[in-house]
Amino acid sequence: MKVVTLSAAFGAGGNIVGPAVAERLGVPFIDRAIPVKVASDLGCSLDEVLARDEKVKGWLHRMLVAAAPLSTDYMLSPDLPRMALRPDAEVVASTETAIRETIKERGGVILGRAGAIVLRDHPGALHVRLDGLPERRVRRAMHELEVTESRAREILDQNDQARLSYVRHFYRADATDPSLYHLLVDSTVLPLETCIDIIHAAAKAEVRPIG
Repeated sequence: MKVVTLSAAFGAGGNIVGPAVAERLGVPFIDRAIPVKVASDLGCSLDEVLARDEKVKGWLHRMLVAAAPLSTDYMLSPDLPRMALRPDAEVVASTETAIRETIKERGGVILGRAGAIVLRDHPGALHVRLDGLPERRVRRAMHELEVTESRAREILDQNDQARLSYVRHFYRADATDPSLYHLLVDSTVLPLETCIDIIHAAAKAEVRPIG
């Protein structure tokens, strides 16, 4: 039973590499399943959980709400349910539980959600970080999203800030810290297929710390 946590900077190809590695290993790609389980655990809708996911829209909106000297009624947009303001710690704790329960039977490849920290003590789990220079990640985003350079740069800056803030706020850690990972890959230099090969090979090997 193989477990891989995949932390990926925006534009680093995590949405392509993650499912491909999972397919090669014959394990689930765990992404959508996490918010589904969290919604069930908290007794709210999937849309409400997705609004509070670590992705940029929900997280940055929460940061704005927390910092603004305005009423939450004023700050709430029509498409963000009031349930989205329930305590962050409750949602994070439920997310951690969902991650551990989801990999229990068949393992899996987990994209994001501070998986390397949540499963740092899981025996045999491989922790991987995909990253690359912002300029190269911007170019990939331009191609994949079919947006202008200025728009791609704006999205990248927002996503990078949101993901780093999530890990820093809840785990007092730096998501780019090499010590969190067994494998660091510049997926803006190596072809994504090569990145998939490398991670697959590493996951098939035994994760065994020296000492």
